[in-house]
Amino acid sequence: MVNGWFTDAPEGFRLLGTRCSACTAVFFPREDAWCRNPHCPGGGALVEVPLSPRGRVWSYTDGRYRPPAPYVSDPDAPWEPYTLVAVELEAEGMVVLGQAAPGVTVADLAVGMEVEVVGGVLNEDAGATWTTWRFKPVEGAR
Repeated sequence: MVNGWFTDAPEGFRLLGTRCSACTAVFFPREDAWCRNPHCPGGGALVEVPLSPRGRVWSYTDGRYRPPAPYVSDPDAPWEPYTLVAVELEAEGMVVLGQAAPGVTVADLAVGMEVEVVGGVLNEDAGATWTTWRFKPVEGAR
């Protein structure tokens, strides 16, 4: 898990961003040092905010091969294709990239489809569980 990027609170799984108090720009991944908006009038305080739990598919593709060098990939581990989804979050209007939930393939997605962010497991090794966010279609969305 990347600390501070998401929370699995009682109200549901949410990505966490930061909002500049001067210009109201929202950032994900979060920004804790300064406002990245070049048009910000004063670089106000950055406050943690939960991001929209839903959005619409902006684009998607599938990953069918192991990452090439220099990226780390265990050649002895089984390889499973995965689906990547770019989602425009409802309120923020920003596009966030993530994997689709298990079982969701490119055949299940369409540009403009409503999806929601959910928690998921990226990897488990030596007793450690690496959690992440995933996107899945909202029931009845098409």
